[in-house]
Amino acid sequence: QVQLVESGGGLVQAGGSLRLSCAASRNIFSINPANWYRQAPGRQRELVATITAAGSANYADFVKGRFTISRVNAKDTVYLQMNSLKPEDTAVYYCNVDLRGGFYSGRYYPSGNYWGQGTQVTVSS
Repeated sequence: QVQLVESGGGLVQAGGSLRLSCAASRNIFSINPANWYRQAPGRQRELVATITAAGSANYADFVKGRFTISRVNAKDTVYLQMNSLKPEDTAVYYCNVDLRGGFYSGRYYPSGNYWGQGTQVTVSS
């Protein structure tokens, strides 16, 4: 089972910043696209940002210009830098990888969509 460990959530005032981290292992992120999703209470989970294996990033309109997704292959970690936070950004943020099945540093993982446990982000007004 692929393990994705998120960190960096917390409480911040509107206009503030947070950086979320999602750590994997076995060089998973270097060859698979990674995503950040979020889910607010009573709402469906929504895609926030994507980074491809080649390093191209795409963003939902509601975070463009404020959030930046990045990846450090040497650490097998994906980040989400969130600036100019708004109260409506309050949600649980989830890391996700759409994994191509195969051997990763000697361990086999089947193809699939894998999720982290989520990290709470709360933005106060």
